[in-house]
Amino acid sequence: MSVRRLAEEQFQPAGFSFNPENATWAEATIRKYPAGRQQSAVIPLLMRAQEQEGWVTKAAIEYVGEMLDMPFIRVLEVATFYTQFQLKPIGTRAHIQVCGTTPCMLRGAEDLIHVCKSKIHPEPLHQNADGTLSWEEVECQGACVNAPMVMIFKDAYEDLTPTQLEHIIDRFAAGKGSDIKPGPQVDRVFSAPVGGPVTLTDAIQPIRFSDTPAPAPAPEASVPPAKAAKPVTDTPETDKSAKTPATAPAAALDEKNRPAGIERPATPDDLKMISGVGPKIEATLNGLGIYTFDQIAKWKKAEREWVDTYLKFSGRIERDDWVKQAKALAKGGEAEYIKVFGKKPR
Repeated sequence: MSVRRLAEEQFQPAGFSFNPENATWAEATIRKYPAGRQQSAVIPLLMRAQEQEGWVTKAAIEYVGEMLDMPFIRVLEVATFYTQFQLKPIGTRAHIQVCGTTPCMLRGAEDLIHVCKSKIHPEPLHQNADGTLSWEEVECQGACVNAPMVMIFKDAYEDLTPTQLEHIIDRFAAGKGSDIKPGPQVDRVFSAPVGGPVTLTDAIQPIRFSDTPAPAPAPEASVPPAKAAKPVTDTPETDKSAKTPATAPAAALDEKNRPAGIERPATPDDLKMISGVGPKIEATLNGLGIYTFDQIAKWKKAEREWVDTYLKFSGRIERDDWVKQAKALAKGGEAEYIKVFGKKPR
């Protein structure tokens, strides 16, 4: 772990005190702990001080120490140990913590760090020119399956690409960070598989749980012969390749800006090589007659907007630049993709 020190004296304010609302909250928090254990409130009090001031100052550390009758050095040990506490001024609109632990590093965290260096500041824990943004690399933030990811204050933004992070930074810089929905930035729910369930989805119905227990079955003798359950018989195996994904209502599919589809080729392209396309999205695109990189590469703006709305993507096609990815893959496959983007496709 890197050495963490307090900010230089020229950045330190002369004093600190909780505002009335936070003072009332702090007293109530301290009373939650038994007599002689009030010092256990040090972490929540330091966090509330940071939320009030934007970072943890030397004066705030001393103030919390006095409230808890705790040596200043003990409070300083806590503040310098946890990276959740910022010991110098950070961006007023966004402080981006890039996870750099192994799973995120293997999934592209270094590319995210390059974005932060180019768009915010070459060095971590430095504000940008107008003081609205800052960044740092931190240890594991507990979202390994959604790697790579970043934390911005209390929100996690996961499954990121450099293009997506650039977009997120731009929105926060413009004071519109609330436009970005936290969580996975790909087609997944929380930490579920990308593209949705892929096993046990055809023949087996999901189990439904309810608060009301199911009634006990009636005794076998009480069932009239005519209503006796029929034995289960095997059903012929269906041709799963003939199944097509659910599509939008017909009115939506007839819109003039819908991209032209084609018949399924003998060897369709693996659209999942495009960042942001998982198995579920690929199946949906196939249902629209989209099977090749070349089709996507030729989409005009109106067609991209139609597909984006159809998939309820909120601009992801533009942010991930599907067209540029598709052009590279159509031109020369993985080799051309690496040449253009400097890394392998997903």
